Amino acid sequence: METKLPSSNQTAFKWAIIYVIIAIVIIYAFQFLNIDQTSAAKYLTYIPFIAFLFLAQKEYKDQLGGYLTFGQGLGAGFKYAIISGVIMAVFSYLYFTFLSPQIYEQILTATRDKLTQDGKLSSDQIDTTLNFMKRFGIISIVFGSIISAAFFGVIIALIGAAIFKNEKPPFDIHDENTYVDPAV
Repeated sequence: METKLPSSNQTAFKWAIIYVIIAIVIIYAFQFLNIDQTSAAKYLTYIPFIAFLFLAQKEYKDQLGGYLTFGQGLGAGFKYAIISGVIMAVFSYLYFTFLSPQIYEQILTATRDKLTQDGKLSSDQIDTTLNFMKRFGIISIVFGSIISAAFFGVIIALIGAAIFKNEKPPFDIHDENTYVDPAV
């Protein structure tokens, strides 16, 4: 019995939701442990991002009966990255605007301190920079998270697609748009 190829959309969405939940837990753990938002520890969220992108590609490969073309692997990983980026962008907006606006104020204060310590900008230039950040900073974080998730995601998806690539043998004659369930 032949059926259509499974879509990578559901797999990508499932792993993106799991990643976002883990990332939110990490963000709130940092907040409750009073870890500086500008520290290098913020990069810890990249570890589950990478792991779940690989898991999305692996699960999609399993859904395809163990076969995965490079393009299918790249597509599944990229979909995961975009979905994750969009959901995290929405969360970031809500987090900095409504849930924990004091965190954004801490970021502004840290930025002011850093700019003052550098001594490269005048007081007026620092005030202008901070006013710009107050007006457009959260929106730039939102769009930045989508762009960075897409950029970082495509790089990791390329790596994952190369790792999980396992094309069907050339003499296995099946229509490319259909899938034969190995259980049947």
